[in-house]
Amino acid sequence: MAGGQDHVGRPRAPMPDDIGAWAPALTPVGAFRLVPVRVERDLPLLVRWMNDPAVAAFWELAGPAAVTERHVRAQLDCDGHSVPCLGVLDGTPMSYWEIYRADLDPLARHYPARPDDTGVHLLIGGPADRGRGLGGILIRAVADLVLDHRPACTRVVAEPDVRNTPSVAAFLTAGFRFAAEAELPGKRAALMIRDRSLRALL
Repeated sequence: MAGGQDHVGRPRAPMPDDIGAWAPALTPVGAFRLVPVRVERDLPLLVRWMNDPAVAAFWELAGPAAVTERHVRAQLDCDGHSVPCLGVLDGTPMSYWEIYRADLDPLARHYPARPDDTGVHLLIGGPADRGRGLGGILIRAVADLVLDHRPACTRVVAEPDVRNTPSVAAFLTAGFRFAAEAELPGKRAALMIRDRSLRALL
């Protein structure tokens, strides 16, 4: 699909960046990069992650491969304003990310969105990578990549389920602030914001 309008009638604009060309972020746990998803290559790994009970509790995509494939293809077909990616740490895929134009997303109906607000969804794939602080480190790295490569973006935003306390805590560790609670379809979300203007302070 191409063209169309956003939720308030403005022309849709795609993410203007080639995320796959972004250089890796050097983090305390290794080199981390975002690699845009290719369904034919990545679907089996994503299906395995989505069927992990800890992931399924919040993503609600457990089931046969067609469930995950339908979700990922919807991201790929949404006029370019969302980019699904694998998070690759030292060469190993270990997380899934959606980098999206929050100002063009239905989320913008639920908070005072600004032009070029960029949103982040994520999951940590394997149980061995959870519970050891990786989330906060990698969220900070991804937010920094967004701010480095999208100069028009003044804020990175996220909306984890308020029940997902490890996720909320990881965003706080990554320099996001809790802005509000928002009633979204299917969940009550914690609106988290990382401001470019406070980047050096948090």
